[in-house]
Amino acid sequence: MSAKIIGIGAYTPAKVLTNADFETMVDTSDDWITSRTGIKRRHIVGDSGEAASDLAIAAARDAIAQSNISPEEIDLILIGTVTPDMKTPSTAVIVQKALGAKNAAAMDINAACVGFLYGLTTAKAFIESGMYKTVLVVGVEVLTSITNYQDRTTCVLFGDGAGAAVLRRDDNANTGILSAYIAADGSHTELLYVRAGGSRQKVTVENMNNGATGIYMNGSEIYKFAVRNMEDAAKRVIADAGVSPEDIDLVIPHQANIRIIDSLAKRLHVPDEKLFVNIQEYGNTSSASIGIAMVEAQQQGKMKKGDLVLLLSFGGGLVWGAILFRM
Repeated sequence: MSAKIIGIGAYTPAKVLTNADFETMVDTSDDWITSRTGIKRRHIVGDSGEAASDLAIAAARDAIAQSNISPEEIDLILIGTVTPDMKTPSTAVIVQKALGAKNAAAMDINAACVGFLYGLTTAKAFIESGMYKTVLVVGVEVLTSITNYQDRTTCVLFGDGAGAAVLRRDDNANTGILSAYIAADGSHTELLYVRAGGSRQKVTVENMNNGATGIYMNGSEIYKFAVRNMEDAAKRVIADAGVSPEDIDLVIPHQANIRIIDSLAKRLHVPDEKLFVNIQEYGNTSSASIGIAMVEAQQQGKMKKGDLVLLLSFGGGLVWGAILFRM
């Protein structure tokens, strides 16, 4: 028995913020941003009024449609996000109501950029235990709601979006998710965080003015940690699944920074034709990035039925993980 991905979907807001736009906002340039990040554009909610649940619902509906199931068949909804609609209730229950998934349990997962992989791994465990048959996983972020637009080094990185997948029990153990690995190291919390907005530091005028409600990131340390640990995670799931690296048809890494992606690909000896990159169009959408990339890869014919696909991600916590699945 396995947990098989039977449908995927994605959604990004219509408004686009370009590098040229940032040239009018902070001290930066298109060349500086592109050479250091690989990003050209990012989709943002802007003043559309869209919240995380709106993006998640749109992506989920596409995934459900591709799956040829009804919302009532969903047993569990998992939403990976660090930018929920509100503190409580969860974004997952808002999505449940909108979809009409009245039989589903629902909860959010806060695992930063690895939220989608944490969700897929959790779905796999529930399905293989026999507790649930069908699980909806969504990675969604409105990162622009926690972006400090005074910080020229981080504000150019982030976009908004959602990616979704429906997983279902399958009797064929050679398909679906073959291996999953997720990990965390809480000794590095100071490398990537939003200081204010929780119970330790509340949102105040002072905190809003000094950037404490926005994302802080130590880019150089994150770079080293991300490459090293995603490489290790990749090797773990490949060995666990009993396949060789050459068997893999496509590698989809978290779209955080082109330098991280290139370094990881080099260390794993992934050829360009097996590496999927779309960071230039969307920027870093955190837990949404892999789901969005999966949909684009499928649309472009780069991820087909029967393909062996490797997903890799890392994020604040610090957390990281890998999933190897057969489409």
